[in-house]
Amino acid sequence: MDITLFPTKSNLIKAKNSLRLSKQGYMLLDKKRNVLIREMMELIEKAKRIQSEIDKTFSEAYRALQAANIMFGINTVGRISYAIPVEDGIKIRFRSVMGVELPLVDDETDESLQYGYGFFRTGIALDEAYKKFESVKQLSLKLAEIENSVYRLAANVKKTQKRANALKNIMIPKYEELTHMIQNALEEKEREEFSRLKVIKEMSAP
Repeated sequence: MDITLFPTKSNLIKAKNSLRLSKQGYMLLDKKRNVLIREMMELIEKAKRIQSEIDKTFSEAYRALQAANIMFGINTVGRISYAIPVEDGIKIRFRSVMGVELPLVDDETDESLQYGYGFFRTGIALDEAYKKFESVKQLSLKLAEIENSVYRLAANVKKTQKRANALKNIMIPKYEELTHMIQNALEEKEREEFSRLKVIKEMSAP
């Protein structure tokens, strides 16, 4: 609304409505920001736990792989690795949090393809390495899902904060000032009208 509008009751109503909507908009944006921040902080804590688990599982997986290399030979283990199928079961869905689309990563790999190699000339050490690296894969997928979600949430928190600040620091003060200005002008106009009517009444009195 143009602050140079004439001080009329109609414009006063418009200014009050704009002020009310600006305050409502700020409250909604503030609520959205708080929800997004809470969701983001929960995911950050979850990411820390998963990263710690990945580090531990990676160490266990490499120890198991070293044991398999010693037991069966690096060349044999290398040849067996070619039997592992290419990963093609990763699917991505989305969930919405206050209008922010967050990814959900699913591994739809057929479990019947597990191991993917025969048991001839292999043993428990190689099986253990395979299972550990499979666990690392699943944890990495979850971590990627969470980190991407945190990035999206952080970007939206920043955008929401910017809009909330614009309402709080620019739009709301603007409409408060405009409302106050129009009210004062109308009150002054009413006082002038009252004084004029009083003078006319006194002049017309016998």
